[in-house]
Amino acid sequence: MPASLKDNSRLSAAPDPGFGLYFHWPFCRKKCPYCDFNSHVRESVDQARWTAALLKELDWFAKDLPKRALTSIFFGGGTPSLMKPGTVAALIGGAARHFAFAPDIEITLEANPTSAEAAFFAGYRQAGVTRLSLGVQSMQDKALRFLGREHSAAEALQAVEMARRAFDNISFDLIYALPGQEAEDWRADLTRALDLAGDHLSLYQLTIEPNTGFAGALRRGEFRMPEETLAEDLFELTQEICEAAGRPAYEISNHARPGFECRHNLTYWRYGDYIGIGPGAHGRLPVKGVRTAFQQVKRPEKWLELVEASGRGIEAEARLDDPMERAEELLLMGLRLREGVWNANFEAAADRPMKDFFDSNRLQQLIEAGLIICDAEHIAATARGRLVLNSLLPELFKG
Repeated sequence: MPASLKDNSRLSAAPDPGFGLYFHWPFCRKKCPYCDFNSHVRESVDQARWTAALLKELDWFAKDLPKRALTSIFFGGGTPSLMKPGTVAALIGGAARHFAFAPDIEITLEANPTSAEAAFFAGYRQAGVTRLSLGVQSMQDKALRFLGREHSAAEALQAVEMARRAFDNISFDLIYALPGQEAEDWRADLTRALDLAGDHLSLYQLTIEPNTGFAGALRRGEFRMPEETLAEDLFELTQEICEAAGRPAYEISNHARPGFECRHNLTYWRYGDYIGIGPGAHGRLPVKGVRTAFQQVKRPEKWLELVEASGRGIEAEARLDDPMERAEELLLMGLRLREGVWNANFEAAADRPMKDFFDSNRLQQLIEAGLIICDAEHIAATARGRLVLNSLLPELFKG
């Protein structure tokens, strides 16, 4: 095995992708201007009614699935920390009625670091949550105001202290490459976060998504995005600081101390099976031996109406019975990871070995260009290759 590939993965064999369960809580107190997630502001939410509906849809999916060990549960949104601890406990209990839990199951809940939501942290731990993901986004008040966040830097620090008392495993989200942000601003932010967060950081460059508040503000000239060269410099600085701190990038935007990688997200990236419950949720599950993609209705009220009437809120269901389609999807996800894609997992998902899909001459050119590393066991994108992944994939496949 080439030394560079050996360094690219701590694994000695193809990992089990795992089996995950995702619950989507679509409600927020306010819509952040950068957010294009399926999130909605409502004056009030009947949590008992929503709990019953989420459990009902879980019942529908679980009835035809083989009994297998659940390796992760993830509460995403929206703002899951608006859920009462009793709601979270009920949903975890519903999962336990249908599936065995792996001994080391990871149960993550996304949370905002406001004082009101931090008051629930101990209750979430008692409900069974094992990992808290905090949407801090910045350690500076000026940046938080620009991002439309409801918390201050001081409030975030208080929330981290409360989270640490309840959880051994917490993660931070931070956004960088903000208008007016210089390298030293980001260095200070990231260094401080590494001291506080400890084990896992999700670090995202600000991108302007269509139909968001920032998209309109940018068109009106209310701010200017940093030059692309500065964004690239900040990315390189991020890698340098995190590597030195022992939290290397295990995925394009995610950094962790070894052993603290997000197990649920690894299931996505390793092309494992997962159930998606709630408005706008996605799932990938075997149906009569064929991997099938599910997408739920996005609008909360419409989803709720459908589930209460029929037990499910599915908007689209597609059989992924084309091996090339599965191969492309698997590589698009798996090459985001530093470890890459293992041939054994690829063949199990696509029904053929990787070499049957690749153009060998193009593959060799990508290897020589320093974008791909490959051996008999697996393929991985280099750090440079992961930055141009979308243009890399078409080059790999036979024309």
